[in-house]
Amino acid sequence: MKRIIAIVGMCGSGKSVACNFLEEKGFEKVYFGGVTLEKLKEEGLEDTPENEKYMREKLRSEYGMGAFATLLLPKIKELAASYDVVLDGLYSWDELKILKEEFGDLFTSIAILVDRQVRYERLAMRPIRPFSKEKAMERDISEIENIRKAGPIAYADYYIDNNKTVDDFKVRLEEILETIEKEREQS
Repeated sequence: MKRIIAIVGMCGSGKSVACNFLEEKGFEKVYFGGVTLEKLKEEGLEDTPENEKYMREKLRSEYGMGAFATLLLPKIKELAASYDVVLDGLYSWDELKILKEEFGDLFTSIAILVDRQVRYERLAMRPIRPFSKEKAMERDISEIENIRKAGPIAYADYYIDNNKTVDDFKVRLEEILETIEKEREQS
């Protein structure tokens, strides 16, 4: 089985940039948010931040706080049999526990940390689904209180400070990948 790396962080921290970087290195991406989008489509609901929040919370109420890991586990296993896998959008502590239990040392999490004000500025400027500062604050609080997003960030295996340039960010990500590879070789 290949490496499985989960990228965790608050909205606007740079998770997509990290996942894209890993995809360029040959990783296959599993996008947790894809489950939400698929379920919205099934129910004929428009893709809006409000509907996404509704669906995320609905799925977690139906399947538990580990819903997305549970629903995506077969896909992750299938991909990890042949490819390194990057997980984009792992949010809850329960999801982290499910994946850690299933994959053990093959599973690694990387948290991306960014000053809140920097995240809010980036979110306001992003071309797809920009957020005002108020909406970003609302989402942060909802994700911390309702989805238990802080646990996977606090308990990550590695951290990246993404307050600097994209190049600095990628250098740190590359360092982490090298460390993970060395650890695998030694075990």
